[in-house]
Amino acid sequence: MTSTALALKQSSFLIAAPIGSLDAYVDRVAQIPVLSREDERALAERFHRDNDLEAARHLVLSHLRFVVHIARGYSGYGLPVGDLIQEGNVGLMKAVKRFDPTMDVRLVSFAVHWIRAEIHEYVLRNWRLVKVATTKAQRKLFFNLRRLKKNMGWLSEAETQAVARDLGVTTAEVSEMEQRLSSRDVAFDPAPDADDEEGAYSPSAYLPHPSADPAIAVEREQWDEDSADRVASALGSLDERSQQILRSRWMTDKKATLHELADQYGVSAERIRQIEAHAIKKLREMVAEPAN
Repeated sequence: MTSTALALKQSSFLIAAPIGSLDAYVDRVAQIPVLSREDERALAERFHRDNDLEAARHLVLSHLRFVVHIARGYSGYGLPVGDLIQEGNVGLMKAVKRFDPTMDVRLVSFAVHWIRAEIHEYVLRNWRLVKVATTKAQRKLFFNLRRLKKNMGWLSEAETQAVARDLGVTTAEVSEMEQRLSSRDVAFDPAPDADDEEGAYSPSAYLPHPSADPAIAVEREQWDEDSADRVASALGSLDERSQQILRSRWMTDKKATLHELADQYGVSAERIRQIEAHAIKKLREMVAEPAN
């Protein structure tokens, strides 16, 4: 057994995803020696010819350090480096599966595209709640424009045209992606400690109130108008004394008592109560009748 094979054998417990301490994982994969061209080709031939999964595992293990190097280049997106490494390892395994040992190219050169592709997908899925890049042109702009703008403010017209020309996209696509990169996600509901101004711009502030249905508002308004007309009509059908008693008892800010009205009309308080009760009963009957 060669020294390379022995080192890979001793590292057999390593898996494609960093578990536990990230520093310990990085240190461990750094101890795995790089395969020589001959060993790499021999392992790749064993895997493709005999479907030797042990050979594929050795190819993956020997390139884990390379994934770490690429993943660290995406740490500026604010995502966990361990997750970036894990996604890159998935890309590495896909590259090993598709690697053709008969081609005069090293696995590392072939795998870089697959590793970056998986990391790119992960960044685009998790950098924002709302996707910022869905088309091929937008994906190209997302990564290249963000890198170009690290030390720049808003692009001038000439800079926008230069970026569009270099990346093979339109100036409108460059401007649109620049705006997307400069925006930020807003919580649907404001945070408990958010000030009034921030809360006013949260999406929940723009939702219609359950009672804001125009049809319901019109129906309620028509109902109120009809009810008011019926009450006014019913009240007008009463004799003048009954009307005055009801108005004094229910339709003024300072309501009169039964005894005050009894003194005013020269009757007993009980008689005022009877007149009031009779008038209210008549009003109810008239208001409850359907309109002609």
